[in-house]
Amino acid sequence: MLIQKLMYVARPAAQVVLYLLIALSVLSIGVIIERWWFFRRRKVDINELGDDLERALRSGDTSAAFAVLRESRSVEAKILTDALKWKADGAESVEQILAKAVRRNRPPVEVGLLFLGTLGNNAPFIGLFGTVLGIMTSFRQLGSSQGASGMDNVMGSIGEALTATAIGILVALPAVIGYNVFQKKGADIEENAAALGNIVLATMKSGGGGGHGQLPVINGGVEAADLAHAGGAEASVQATRRAAGVEV
Repeated sequence: MLIQKLMYVARPAAQVVLYLLIALSVLSIGVIIERWWFFRRRKVDINELGDDLERALRSGDTSAAFAVLRESRSVEAKILTDALKWKADGAESVEQILAKAVRRNRPPVEVGLLFLGTLGNNAPFIGLFGTVLGIMTSFRQLGSSQGASGMDNVMGSIGEALTATAIGILVALPAVIGYNVFQKKGADIEENAAALGNIVLATMKSGGGGGHGQLPVINGGVEAADLAHAGGAEASVQATRRAAGVEV
């Protein structure tokens, strides 16, 4: 009894699967277009942005560095803006906030990727499910058909059933491609943000463009250079005494 009811449901269910695949295909294309536009609007020349940021930081002008980042619409600039606000608290604080900003900006970058990945993995199985339902209907027709015309109808039904598998694969391909491309773009954004963060940390550790290269003051105000000069003079006097045969 149950098997017979399932056989009657199989044909309309196979058609529902086809409509479902078409709807999922439309959603997939929409997500791909939206993600393409998202990354296109936020595209940036990371080398040029890094050079401008480095020049501003080396000059010691933090306001100029913020201005450079504000001019860019990229996700990397947004991440660096959050981290640069902590510049006065030291390099370690900037490094921690940089990691936090990367995590906080990850969800907007990954919008729709879960859908694309899930659809790419499961669309062929949905199509295969529709094919199985269609073949079940074809075999039911085969059992009740007579003559050559009946066989023609059965073969036509099998061909229609196999169409579901083809559509499932067709839906999965752009979803998988879009998922891989946009996932790579998200990884590139994080790598670029880390590279810009290294520029900020390097300029901070080198003195931020001002005062670096100065020798430390030790021994109550005598500079290390003066001590080195005095030590060199003393060594020269000792060498002269040895050459003259005077015991040192």
